[in-house]
Amino acid sequence: MRMPVLFVAHGNPLMLDLAHRMQELTRWGQELPRPTGILVISAHWQSRPLTIGASQPTPLIYDFYGFPSQYYQLSYPTPPAAELAAQVRQLLQTEEVAYQEQPERGFDHGVWVPLLGMYPAADIPVLQLSLPGDNPKTLLELGQTLAPLRDEGILILTSGYLTHNLRQWTDDGIIAPWAAAFDDWIAAHLQARDQQSLLDYQRLAPGVQQSVPTPEHLVPLFVAMGASTDTDPVSFPITGFEFGSFSHRSVQFG
Repeated sequence: MRMPVLFVAHGNPLMLDLAHRMQELTRWGQELPRPTGILVISAHWQSRPLTIGASQPTPLIYDFYGFPSQYYQLSYPTPPAAELAAQVRQLLQTEEVAYQEQPERGFDHGVWVPLLGMYPAADIPVLQLSLPGDNPKTLLELGQTLAPLRDEGILILTSGYLTHNLRQWTDDGIIAPWAAAFDDWIAAHLQARDQQSLLDYQRLAPGVQQSVPTPEHLVPLFVAMGASTDTDPVSFPITGFEFGSFSHRSVQFG
């Protein structure tokens, strides 16, 4: 079975104590075909050239500050992912994509927060790749390179946020108009499979300056788009907002 491709709004560690948010992720994970491995690209690891992370159990990265102490004690001890790493290397070499390796780098919270919800047993091999820049076309091509993994039982999971502005907050339940407009525009163009407009989002999308003041949380979406096909149905298993600047809309291709 060809695996779907995901873009997940990953949330911060406090989300682990929000029952409704974790239930959404758990339900989504249960509805998916069970993968033989998970390849993750997170907004929180940017590195050029493309970098392959740890394929053996490695301590997590707690890349956040000022949280209660229990969040720095969490673990996600997945099985080794050496076989998945070999598959990724082969694809990158075949397409002559430059890469390096950082085998001591553990998962950042853009990986382990959503996976604790979707696959809490931590019994599936997981490999993280870095986000090699923010050029939508380059990331789309990376997704195309990785797409054959879908036919090998690998779940390609990209992790970020469609809207992410830490400087403009509204009370929970009050959605900023610019965030709603951008979120709606992205959703409509994804459903229409309007790749060209999405690649030109910086010029065309409403509310883009406020919704995407920096691109790293949005652009993992382009890796997922590249790994999908025009015949993959597009769905949104999770929607809604946390405060006015964080869209929880998550995307499934296939």
